[in-house]
Amino acid sequence: MNKEPKSTTEEIWQRFDNDVERFSNLETGQSATIDAVLALDLIAESAAAVTPEARDLIDVGCGAGNFSLKLLRQLPCMNVRLLDLSQPMLERAVDRVSLETTGTVQAEQGDLREVDLGVETADVIVAAAVLHHLRTEEEWLGVFQKFYAALRPGGSVWIFDLIKAEIPALESLMKSRYSDYLVGLKDGEYRDQVFAYIEKEDTPQSLTFQTNLLQQVGFSQVEVLHKNVCFAAFGAVKIIDS
Repeated sequence: MNKEPKSTTEEIWQRFDNDVERFSNLETGQSATIDAVLALDLIAESAAAVTPEARDLIDVGCGAGNFSLKLLRQLPCMNVRLLDLSQPMLERAVDRVSLETTGTVQAEQGDLREVDLGVETADVIVAAAVLHHLRTEEEWLGVFQKFYAALRPGGSVWIFDLIKAEIPALESLMKSRYSDYLVGLKDGEYRDQVFAYIEKEDTPQSLTFQTNLLQQVGFSQVEVLHKNVCFAAFGAVKIIDS
């Protein structure tokens, strides 16, 4: 039996337009995501440790701006470029982020696959809960190449996202554990809702696939910060040999 086709970009866009409040809590993060608050802290602290002189941040799939806000607590006064499909998300992010930096705040509505991130325009890039919407390996490659090109030497990229396991038995186990988490968070109906939109919208890749791809496009330093069930936080640094 053929699977139902995945959501289009427009369908994902519409869902996020109606989901701003859920993405606006800095203290809890996105509750359906395991260890969301821990990942926020780990990425902000890691970016500050690796790129302490950062001036320019690109927040890809920024949502309501949680990751930018956390990063600004560690790296104040940065210029922030916010990118998201959803205009209501961007408006909320701009309102919140503008209060936390004396730098410029630029908002851009668009699809990461189509947006030009430029060449050496950023010191830090963060991409949280967005890359799992990429559909093909060619799209993944293109996006990671964009990240590498957009970073200045010494810059870093940090990713927190849904991942899949490469071993089928472990993928089943991780899905079962995630099911238990969602039921414990709310109930079985909520679990079914989350699983339904993952099945409809998402095409995650494994942690190994993504870390290997970061190295393939040129990142020589790649580090896993945290992995729990089907979510992982990791990053890479752009080092240019002298």
